[in-house]
Amino acid sequence: MDKIRLGKTNLMVTRSGFGALPIQRVSFEEAKKILRKAYDSGINFFDTARMYSDSEEKIGYSLSDVRKNIVISTKSHAKDKKTLLKHLETSLKNLKTDYVDIIQLHNPDKLPDPDDSEGLYSGLLEAKKKGMTRFIGITNHKLDNALKAADSGLYDTIQFPLSSLSSDDDLKLISECKKRDIGVIAMKALSGGLITNAASTFAFLRQFNNVVPIWGIQRESELDEFIALEKNPPVLDASMWSVIKRDRLELAGDFCRGCGYCLPCAAGIEIPTCARISLLLRRAPYRDFMKDEFREKMELINNCIECGHCKDHCPYKLDTPNLLKKELKNYNKFYAEHKND
Repeated sequence: MDKIRLGKTNLMVTRSGFGALPIQRVSFEEAKKILRKAYDSGINFFDTARMYSDSEEKIGYSLSDVRKNIVISTKSHAKDKKTLLKHLETSLKNLKTDYVDIIQLHNPDKLPDPDDSEGLYSGLLEAKKKGMTRFIGITNHKLDNALKAADSGLYDTIQFPLSSLSSDDDLKLISECKKRDIGVIAMKALSGGLITNAASTFAFLRQFNNVVPIWGIQRESELDEFIALEKNPPVLDASMWSVIKRDRLELAGDFCRGCGYCLPCAAGIEIPTCARISLLLRRAPYRDFMKDEFREKMELINNCIECGHCKDHCPYKLDTPNLLKKELKNYNKFYAEHKND
């Protein structure tokens, strides 16, 4: 499997990384089956986070015996130095290792002050000094923050949502990081499942030789698809561009990417799914969305208390409460038209 250098870390990582957020939804044995198959197929880069419930534990359970052969990045959502170091201690225990290759700040609202002795950046430096991590990085959903992080020169890697739907402004981050030899880790490469032709975004991102997508994998069938793409990488030709252009047309404008930063919802609404149900109904098998259990989940939108939490925490500045109301209306119309299909 092809490898590339992850910026100034000099880590040689496979051009397809394993995004370990989804494995928190499967059992330990199923996770081990998938993770070992990924490793046996050549994938050597695994990305997780302290916030991903038992994802770290599953990586430790599955891959600790081959630790020296893999690259692990994790994340801390801490707000201060003390908590960050505590998070990292927990991560190391879960991962069954005495160091991670990259510790990343997990989507901070603003960049930490590097001169604050009790701040997050000081915590990163201390973790590196203690040998708890080899390199330091940051993840973000806000382009302005990501560009400032790149310009600061303080980080070895930057993780940002990048896909075939990315705007020209978003893609500028890639060139800015390349100038500074910062490794770029692409999250949300399938835009939360809205890109249904994985080959198109695979080919699109492959044109950049400093970008490593971490594919979120929950099922063995999903892993098999990316292994097959690695064996025979698709070409970014005219037919592939036609797929990308169609996706961009259908998904133009503001839409929920399913990142989940709006959660938890006080009314129990599954916002990342409900706020983009119109797109999911068009771009994914829809029968499961027609079941009574899912209809009940959609009806929870009527219980919205307008607390503003989702809107305040959306990195894309969506008016989430109004978007949910619109999606409920669209869903009810679709249900009435297709309930007897």
